Amino acid sequence: HDIMIMHAQARRCGIFALGPTTPGLLTPGQAKMGIMPGSLFAPGPIGIVSRSGTLAYEMAGILSEVGVGQSTVVGMGADPVVLSNMIEILKLFEHDRETEAVVIVGEVGGVQEEQAAPYIAKEMSKPVAAYIAGVTAPKGKRMGHAGAIIAGGKGTAEEKFAALEAAGVSTAKSPAEMGEALEQAMN
Repeated sequence: HDIMIMHAQARRCGIFALGPTTPGLLTPGQAKMGIMPGSLFAPGPIGIVSRSGTLAYEMAGILSEVGVGQSTVVGMGADPVVLSNMIEILKLFEHDRETEAVVIVGEVGGVQEEQAAPYIAKEMSKPVAAYIAGVTAPKGKRMGHAGAIIAGGKGTAEEKFAALEAAGVSTAKSPAEMGEALEQAMN
């Protein structure tokens, strides 16, 4: 309930707010708010939106190692109620002149990725690639935090991959494959 009240107040005031389980956001070489270790990031044209804190900087580190830098990395958090949803963050990347393509780092549970798929298909002019963590997660089991609950047949990795692929998103089945998926999306 607190987050719902904060969300409504932020909207009323025109404030962009992240959380509640955000690791922060980072623009390499310019700004860092939160816990992401800046040494893993490199300036470049790829925006990252991640539901997972650890995977946000893991993905940035993987991309940086292959010479692909980031415009901004946004750790949106993975709780069921968020202050800024994936579509809102994708819109910011769509309008950002420094971002040429976007990487989504999703995870099981919730419906953020499935809800973003129609927006990507209809509104995104920039290429999008995605990785969804938790392919082997047992259905109906809590996986570390409230946002990772797979409930009512919604939120499985398979459903997320299917929705994103149907929207034209290039997907990677492991973080190590993101370089290839991103290259495929950009071609």
